Amino acid sequence: MAVVAGIDSSTQSAKVLLVDTDDGAVIGVGRAAHQVTGTGGARESDPAQWWTALAEALAAAVRDAGVRTIAALSVGGQQHGLVVLDAEGVPLRRALLWNDTRSAPQAEELTAALGGAAAWAERTGTVPVASITVTKWAALRAHEPSVAAATRGVRLPHDYLTGRLMGAGASGGGGASGMGVTDRGDASGTGWYSTVREDYDPDILGLPGVRLDPELLPRVVPAGKPAGTVAEPAVRDVPAAAGALVAAGTGDNMAAALGLGFDATAAARSPALSLGTSGTVYTASPSRTTDPHGIVAGFCDAVDGYLPLACTLNCTEAIDRVAGWLGRDREAVEPGGEVVMLPFLDGERTPNLPTATGTLTGLRHTTTAGQILRAAYEGAVFTLLTGLDAINGATGEPASEEPIVLVGGGARGTAWRDTVARLSGRPLVIPRNTELVALGAAAQAAGLLTGERPAAIAHRWNTTEGHMIEAVARDDAARERLGAALGGASGR
Repeated sequence: MAVVAGIDSSTQSAKVLLVDTDDGAVIGVGRAAHQVTGTGGARESDPAQWWTALAEALAAAVRDAGVRTIAALSVGGQQHGLVVLDAEGVPLRRALLWNDTRSAPQAEELTAALGGAAAWAERTGTVPVASITVTKWAALRAHEPSVAAATRGVRLPHDYLTGRLMGAGASGGGGASGMGVTDRGDASGTGWYSTVREDYDPDILGLPGVRLDPELLPRVVPAGKPAGTVAEPAVRDVPAAAGALVAAGTGDNMAAALGLGFDATAAARSPALSLGTSGTVYTASPSRTTDPHGIVAGFCDAVDGYLPLACTLNCTEAIDRVAGWLGRDREAVEPGGEVVMLPFLDGERTPNLPTATGTLTGLRHTTTAGQILRAAYEGAVFTLLTGLDAINGATGEPASEEPIVLVGGGARGTAWRDTVARLSGRPLVIPRNTELVALGAAAQAAGLLTGERPAAIAHRWNTTEGHMIEAVARDDAARERLGAALGGASGR
């Protein structure tokens, strides 16, 4: 039996699974929290917290499993965040996170600088919005030029942690130069990686608002190849033996796709709808996706295919906030009424409305608090389903009849499940495994040992086994109300 560690470093916590590569049995679990700071549009986090949380979670998983040897590790991390390092590999400031919307002006400027949205989509698969890394770097150059000038390494969150495992940034360890590694999946969400070239785009890096030396960026490790090994300096913090293989890791959405066994070569491809702090919907595709409207991000997956994805900023956290305002349990929804809510409490990415606020219409004397809460769920889910429609349009494929795979923390909630089923009219599958990012990272790590594609490993581990919910009649009246409200918001 070989044991691998799959690590999920998300916006607010680190989760680690220790997995038996033979049968996929999870033999150890560990978790540790870290904090996000910022008000208004600011969302930042200290990368040192991520490392501390990873170490604590891995130690807890090792205690839980009672194992001594971990053969390989991989990190799946929150996408798009900007980590800037000094020459020693130490962060120069807190990381700018994916949901920091302060770079919206730079997104507009960069879109125009390259010739418009269609040009960006054709080169990179994505159109700049405030969440994309290139806009955060441009904002840093504009507002903190001394920090940008001092930067000797630019990393994504998962890159930073992979580097720490390999000794970068530790006392007595390596510095930023030459130590950076990433993968094509997470790199494709930066805005400076060309999905045509499968490399960094020199024209984008040279834009006046960017001016980023490619030598500061991490090397892209080919799928299936190790990034390196655990270094002696890391062993002082994490319970992994020096010399254990370290995978390149990937972004959280790409890792979750690995955990679900998504493969672009498969004949039938279900979409996944993930309900977390943010909401995402994605599927596997064998070909590049270019959406000049910017709704669909044409990401690469972590192997050799593509992962067209639409993301919303407001999902479970927004609904929990609404439930708190109403003084109700999050499950206490009630049918009826004509209330429409767009819960865009943090601005929104899909549609691209970074300065938007939440809206509530259709109130009457007879409206109940439970109906308002139900409308909040509907607004969040319908926005995601609009993203799924956009994915179908961008890929040129008809809407699939395959079940929607419902994942993320919200997938455990009855109100979330019922709302997705009612507004989609499609069957749902809720996998038994809940930590799919960590599980996908474990599959990536296992592939270093077995030589298998991670999707094949996930299928062998039977990761999508779970609960099936049959299709119900689609609520077209609610969809019509929501469609009108969403169209009006996008036109403002």
